[in-house]
Amino acid sequence: MRAVGLPTARIVPWRDVLRGGAGPLPGETVRIDSPGENAEVDRLLRGLTDPTRVEGTARWYERFTAAVRALGHTAASAGAALLDDPEELAVLFDKRLCHGVLRESGVPVPESPTSGPSAPAVRGWDDVRTLMHEHRMPRAFVKLAHGSSASGVLAVETAGRGRVRATTSVERAEDGRLFNSLRVRRLTTEREVAAIVDTLAPDGLHIERWLPKASQQGRVADLRVVVTGGRATHAVVRTSRSPMTNLHLGGSRGDLAAARAAVEAAGGSWQEMLAVCERASACFPATLCVGVDLLPAIGWRRFAVGEVNAFGDLLPRLTGLPGSGAEGLDTYAAQVAAVLHGRSRNHRASA
Repeated sequence: MRAVGLPTARIVPWRDVLRGGAGPLPGETVRIDSPGENAEVDRLLRGLTDPTRVEGTARWYERFTAAVRALGHTAASAGAALLDDPEELAVLFDKRLCHGVLRESGVPVPESPTSGPSAPAVRGWDDVRTLMHEHRMPRAFVKLAHGSSASGVLAVETAGRGRVRATTSVERAEDGRLFNSLRVRRLTTEREVAAIVDTLAPDGLHIERWLPKASQQGRVADLRVVVTGGRATHAVVRTSRSPMTNLHLGGSRGDLAAARAAVEAAGGSWQEMLAVCERASACFPATLCVGVDLLPAIGWRRFAVGEVNAFGDLLPRLTGLPGSGAEGLDTYAAQVAAVLHGRSRNHRASA
């Protein structure tokens, strides 16, 4: 904001919001950001004292969405403008609802038996195994409905004779508690997989078909595309030797130019690929900026949207795509520019 001659932003800590002591002031434009990894904020949202624990995401979702809705009411009373719609955030932070909205809007997504408001409840591993069998999914991702940063994600594979294995960053303690780890591990018995899934199930689970992804230099690849004001402005290729491409789990940035060349060599269109991400963003018209996880199929000819992230703009040292209108701008500067130039779709900027 200072770079474009505006006053420094007023920062309101999440801990103050959650305690009911802070909110928007009249005339302000408010950008809601991630609660991050603050231990005190995590305790207020999940009720756990150890931020490395996996459980508690249902409680986190309930408290977070309640706080965001309260912010919305305060902003409306004060005449302030939110750049993130509370009801859209509630959908974005529920993978089942988000997946259903994308599918109903014609956005390509992996097949899922748990998406949409009428999807069956998943009470544990037995339900997961049954749904995978009924939908002919020998490989599937099992995710916490309200998880983020690959927390609680299992890439599950089944084979003949009841064999099951899974790849995950979840570590299970002897007392049954689950912890996030920076090391991706392989579970090789159904008993191990079932124990984790049964523990996670009360927080809500989402299941989706595991699509074979394209590769780059021998590593599986996907893309995080940031859409700002309805336009795809930033993109990064993420590659990994494991099914999870998250950078904190051993993933690394790939070659964006090589990905574009692969798409065009396969007869595809880079702009049409970005348009898929813009169509996903259009499902949330009152939210200024989202990060779309785009899954390229083997051969770089077809694409599906894996997730749409409300706070998916943390891409340090990355400037805008050519022709995006965000050339030379990082993801945050692009959002400021979008508001100033009236591209925030449902809001106008206030000084």
